[in-house]
Amino acid sequence: MQSPKDWLTPDALFMLQTIAEQGSFAAAARQLGLVPSALTYRVRQLEDALDVLLFDRSARQARPTAAGRELLREAGRLLQDIDSVANRVKRVATGWEGVLTVAVDSIMARDVVMDLCEAFLALNSPTRLRIRHEALSGTMAALTSGQADLALGVALGQHLTADIQHIALGDVQFVFAVAPQHPLAQAQEPLSNALLMQHRVVAVADSVQRGSGLTVGLQGGQDVFTVPDMPSKLQAQLRGLGAGFLPMSLAQPFVATGELVIKNTEQSRLNSVHAAWRDSRLSPAGHALLWWTAQLQQAGTREALLGSKP
Repeated sequence: MQSPKDWLTPDALFMLQTIAEQGSFAAAARQLGLVPSALTYRVRQLEDALDVLLFDRSARQARPTAAGRELLREAGRLLQDIDSVANRVKRVATGWEGVLTVAVDSIMARDVVMDLCEAFLALNSPTRLRIRHEALSGTMAALTSGQADLALGVALGQHLTADIQHIALGDVQFVFAVAPQHPLAQAQEPLSNALLMQHRVVAVADSVQRGSGLTVGLQGGQDVFTVPDMPSKLQAQLRGLGAGFLPMSLAQPFVATGELVIKNTEQSRLNSVHAAWRDSRLSPAGHALLWWTAQLQQAGTREALLGSKP
């Protein structure tokens, strides 16, 4: 048994549009190269399938009913979508990806990522762009699991598959920072691990979906306030809700204004971060990914992503 979707074909929708535009079945039939009786029969079949009256035939002109007007509105949208899909498929066949997903670690400068997005979208390519925010091992996991095509701000593991390509973005210096009203702000330096254990630390949650994820700079049994990303961690530490390491580039403006105080500790942190993506002979990178990796070849872009001025 046929359902309405069997009748609502692109040809049928175009036929209805033509009738509405021409104002009569006779004129529409001439436009479509049909005899009037054949056009009338097709419309009646469609009306029977939908169990509605699409055109008022009481006058010489074919006027759409309320149901007909609603279908015509949707017909215009659906036909436009079909044209858009057809155009997209043709363009994707030239080497552009349908969708490019970029996983961005929370230590990356988000305004710079948006600058790159703006420049990419200005290309008017057929590739749809998606950004997802990740943290710690979740950033690389998004790439290796196939949920992202490009990962920014990852720490590379020792075992990388052959199709994973990467480029070093640079080193991120972390400093231990607290609000001036925090008890550790006046403590004698270097701050010992035993002293740090007595105070709450603000930590970024690992966004990895499976497994326990990574914990960085935490001691067993220490009170922890967990936040979703680095900007949230900064806000928490500015309010004195805890202490912890922050990227120097993120903390420096607030150190300059006296809203944060840098304290020396027994441990220091310098993280090397990379960008990583999939590219192999069997599955070569498309034009969109190649555009992004080309931007990463520029030293100024890499420095800006780390929050450093080029």
